[in-house]
Amino acid sequence: MPAPPAVTCSGLTFAWSDGTAVFEDFSMVASPGRTGLIGVNGSGKSTLLRLIAGELTPAAGSVTVAGELGYLPQNLALGAPETRVDETLGIARVVAAVRAIEAGDASEENFARVGEDWDAEERARAILDRLGLEKVPLDRRIGELSGGEGVLLCLAAQFLRRPGVLLLDEPTNNLDLVARHRLYEAVGSWRGTMVIVSHDRELLDMVDQIGELRSGQVRWYGGNLTAYEAAVAVEQEAAERAVRSAESDVQRQKRELIEARIKLDRRMRYGQKMQETGGLPKIVAGNLKRRAQVSAGKLRGGHEDRLDEAKERLAAAEGAVRDDDEIRIDLPATAVPSGRGVLALRAVEVRYGARAEVLVRGPERIAMVGRNGAGKTTLLRTITGEIPAVSGEVKVSVPVRYLPQRLDILDPGLTIVQNVARAAPAATGNQIRAQLARFLFRGRRADQQAGTLSGGELFRATLASLLLAEPAPQLLLLDEPTNNLDMASVRQLSGALRSYRGALIVASHDVPFLRELGLTRWLRLDGDLVEIDAL
Repeated sequence: MPAPPAVTCSGLTFAWSDGTAVFEDFSMVASPGRTGLIGVNGSGKSTLLRLIAGELTPAAGSVTVAGELGYLPQNLALGAPETRVDETLGIARVVAAVRAIEAGDASEENFARVGEDWDAEERARAILDRLGLEKVPLDRRIGELSGGEGVLLCLAAQFLRRPGVLLLDEPTNNLDLVARHRLYEAVGSWRGTMVIVSHDRELLDMVDQIGELRSGQVRWYGGNLTAYEAAVAVEQEAAERAVRSAESDVQRQKRELIEARIKLDRRMRYGQKMQETGGLPKIVAGNLKRRAQVSAGKLRGGHEDRLDEAKERLAAAEGAVRDDDEIRIDLPATAVPSGRGVLALRAVEVRYGARAEVLVRGPERIAMVGRNGAGKTTLLRTITGEIPAVSGEVKVSVPVRYLPQRLDILDPGLTIVQNVARAAPAATGNQIRAQLARFLFRGRRADQQAGTLSGGELFRATLASLLLAEPAPQLLLLDEPTNNLDMASVRQLSGALRSYRGALIVASHDVPFLRELGLTRWLRLDGDLVEIDAL
């Protein structure tokens, strides 16, 4: 017998307060096991989790969850900085009661508070240790934890509760490589139902099924992300063949319609000529004309109907082909000759004690990895001159541009065209628009205000303003560029970086993305910046 559904959404309708519709009569069933939920930015993945968790209320429809529900949102609220770890885990009162009983206070209240949780402290310690928080005591204040430690702490709290269904929204964002692998191990050991919204390829390769949100509906694929991509590739090959066949049919129907019109025109001209020359009696010619007009109407209508049907089949076939536009640009001005000095860090020490000694020559493509808090962002900002080095020499010999994590370099009140024009004042409006079309901002889309863009659009617009800047950047610094990007946007970024000809330094925890970049060196920052083998 198949297992009963773990999560059931029936006829959900939800819109934001400004009237923007997200779901209309949406239904889905998530089976037991690990489910990966994917889709482009703005497709409603996080909104769906919030509806399931009860944080949002649908205008219509219902949500049913089998058992207790746990939820780890994307934007965590850990509470006041002075809150202790054991309070966040929800065991502070139980642990206090156990210790009171052990000290001789055998009150009924204490026994009631403990219940069956006599081992709460031991279980909490074991889970924290398993998640890499072995050095975090239960009485630590959460204000002293890093962002990654906070994510793992909240995950530990959910594991302690042991809910039947656990929702995770982008759980690996802001986690370093070690913390990510701790989380992977925890996810792999989970025995309940888990619904995961993520763009983390390694995490999604651990799931049992993939649900893809598109146009307000969900479509299910058995297996992990790799199996999903293989299935989609087969579908797209068939869809593209259907488009080619439908295009041929439309052309054929157009030709046949033209040929039918030519034949009808010839018949009409022949009948008119016979009547004018007296070759037919007037009454006979009139009957022939009326019959010809009726026949012509039927023939023309039949061909036009077939042409309309062919066009409908073409539209349906095109609708099955995904919009996988990639950023394709030519950036010759970013080229750096081999051997040319690009960057020199000599005995550099930055804030928080990180040290770096490195030379970059020519169009090198470098990954910079390291734990959270190691100083990667600080080092990148030191290279740009935004933060002065504590000691040592930073020498940048080419034009440099920096893409920060927060994507806050555009003026939200200006359009995309206007923002790029600020970075490239010598370029004409037509030149900017032609280049923006290659970043998938075509026509009026280039006139959107930066403050109204979705996450993926803002990323592309920011990247365009950097790469199209004057002078052209020959050293590009990227800080966690794939955070909060959907998979389509990550593919678009990879395509753009393949066109970039200058030197590249990318700080990221996203190893699959880094492997796509054709890297020449891997550097790890852990106190010192040292070269390592590829991860």
